[in-house]
Order: sequence, then structure tokens, then C-alpha cells
Amino acid sequence: MADYEYDLAVVGAGIIGLAVGMRLTQDYPSLKVAVIEKESEVALHQTGHNSGVIHAGIYYAPGSQKANFCSTGGKLLRDFCDRTGVQYDMCGKLIVAVTEEEVPRLDDLFYRGTENGAEGLRMVNADEIAEIEPYSAGVKGIFSPNTGIIDYSEVSRMYAQEFGEAGGNLLKNAELISVDRRDGFIHLNTTAGSVAATNVINCAGLHADYVAKMMGVDTGVRIVPFRGEYFSIIPEKAHIVKGLIYPVPDPTLPFLGVHFTRRVDGSVEAGPNAVLAFAKEGYSKTSANAQDLLNTFTYPGFWKMSAKFWQVGVKEQYRSLVKGAFVKSLKTLIPDIQESDLGEPGAGVRAQAVDRKGNLLQDFSISETDNAIHVMSAPSPGATSSLTISEYIVGMAEKSFGLRSVA
Repeated sequence: MADYEYDLAVVGAGIIGLAVGMRLTQDYPSLKVAVIEKESEVALHQTGHNSGVIHAGIYYAPGSQKANFCSTGGKLLRDFCDRTGVQYDMCGKLIVAVTEEEVPRLDDLFYRGTENGAEGLRMVNADEIAEIEPYSAGVKGIFSPNTGIIDYSEVSRMYAQEFGEAGGNLLKNAELISVDRRDGFIHLNTTAGSVAATNVINCAGLHADYVAKMMGVDTGVRIVPFRGEYFSIIPEKAHIVKGLIYPVPDPTLPFLGVHFTRRVDGSVEAGPNAVLAFAKEGYSKTSANAQDLLNTFTYPGFWKMSAKFWQVGVKEQYRSLVKGAFVKSLKTLIPDIQESDLGEPGAGVRAQAVDRKGNLLQDFSISETDNAIHVMSAPSPGATSSLTISEYIVGMAEKSFGLRSVA
């Protein structure tokens, strides 16, 4: 007999899982809903290590789910924060082409952003770059006034609060151990007891492939963890960044390149890079987990990906190991930055979904199976778009699970 019984259980209390739980309890108040989290607090992994940017929708291929979600996600997020008192700052973002060779890619970004409905985008010349960010330099840029900064951990805590107020149950310290189906329920066996649910939504982030496997599902993708390392800028030099300064990204990669980010508390960070992590929660260079390593290295898609991007991988590893190389990358955006300006290091780990052919999934991947939905890829702008994504997933659940609202 199960310790807990619910109509629907969400696995994972990151920002997506909490947004889904909140939406379910608000739209379907008669449902018994739980969010299951292995940690003692919410949003401790990808969400808690997020760079904290409210994206405007510049980078994404027009018509993609990323573009569609972001076009409304930012406004919904700001409206939520205005209602609940969560702090944010629409400080703006500058994307800088530092050479003439980068200008065609910058022009393509401007086209994408315009097609995606990013508000207020404008091209700026070298003089205007200096006006917006006096310590930066480039030949041409894009300024996005509709890009901002926020603390997504705080947003997640507010989602959790509203989820609870609407009748949802957040089960913490409940790491999923195994799953079995019997008696018409999906039994989620956790360290906090057994949870029986009629339906399950897998929002486990870095561990989404493990949860899918426990449920006997092959979604065709595997989560490969990439660590993003960054440095804080010492307080005495924080004034050199007014908002957000980004390079022109490589369109073949899902990473935006080393950049400068002002946080809502006034601090400034530089980074991140993107290096293979040896653990799904591998926040340091020495972190390793045997199960995670086996999961990565036994997957043919990983080796196919490595064959495609080995040169990029070597460059990123070098930049990870040699601080001077990291600083050299930063100097392309702010020429006067010095190694002595860098303070404490930090890191996050990104859940990169990779398919069997070695392709890096650059859009959302959400799969449906019997009585379950699996969010296998929720890349940036996932946090920005969390409320829009939750609407989409709850819409899927309504059709797949036959949800009915009782007034």
C-alpha cells in the first residue's frame, strides 16, 4: 500500500516542475497533485545555478518552440513578478560583433529577433556601443531593451508557495529509487515513502532520462551534463558592466559563449564556458559519478557528438584549465579586463539532450507515453518561458490524461 496517493505527480521541483504543479492546481482545483523533489529545498540545480536572464527571444529559429514560448513567456513572468513582488530589472542586453566577419551573423540575429517579436531591438554602431556599455568595444551591435535580470530561485519559491496555497503537496527529501505499475497506479518509490499516482509528469531536468528509464520508456535522447564555469567580478570593478554584454554566438552550438552578466543583487559574473561534466551534479572539476559516467560513455550518441565537436571540446577544456585563456575570451568584449579583476569561481551544470545520431537538441523535447509526459529537453529560455511551458504541458496533460476541471 502506498504512503501517498495522488491523481498526478510531478517529478522535480525545478522551475518547470513547480510551474506545472502550480498551473495544475490552479486550473484543476479538484485534482490531488504532488511535486516530488529529492533535495531539501526547491530549485537547487539547473534553476538555482541559472544566470538569471529574462530573455527577449533573439536567438531562436522563427517558428521553433523556443521562439514561440519566449514570445509570451517573458511578459507572463514579469506580470507574475509584479503581482507577487519578486524583484527584476529590465537592464537591457548588448550583443557585440567585435570583427567585421561577425557582422553577417549579427544581422541574422537581428532578423531572427525581429521575426520572433522581440520588442525594441535596434542596431547600434561603435559609438553607440560605447554609450550603452562604456567599457565594451565592437564594430556593430544589437541592443535589446526588453532583456532583464532576475533570481529564478526566488521565482521558484514563489511558484512553490502558490502551488501549496492552491492545495498542492510538495514532497521534499524524496529521491526517486524505482518505479512500478500495478493496481491502475504508477508507484513512485522514494526515500520518503511510496507515492501512487494515476498520472506522472517527468520534469527531472538533469535526471529526466533516468526517470524515463525507471518508467520503462526510451525517449530516444540522453542527458549529457555540461558544466558552465564562471568567475565573479570583484566589487571594485563591478561598475565596468551596466547590464548584459554578449558575443555573437556560433549558430551551430546551443551555447551563447562567454559573456558578462549583472545580477539583481548588483554583482557581476563573467562566463560561462561549456565543458563535459563527469557527474550530473558535477559542479567542480574533480566531481565524478560512476553511474553518470557510464550513462554518458556507453551512449553511441555521445561519441557521434564528440566526433562532430571535438575541436570545440578541446578549446573549452583548455579555457577551463588555463585562466589566462578564459580572460582572453573576456577581453574581446571588454578589452581592459584583467585576470586580477576576477573573483570567486562558480559553476552550473546544463542538461544537454543528445539524440542517437549525436545531434545536440536545441529545442524543447517533450514525449508522451502511457499516463506519463516526459520533459526531456527544456533549454534556455526555459526559465524565462516557464509559465508558457507550463500552459503547454498542462494542455498536453488535459488531452492525454483526460483531465476535467470541477467547479
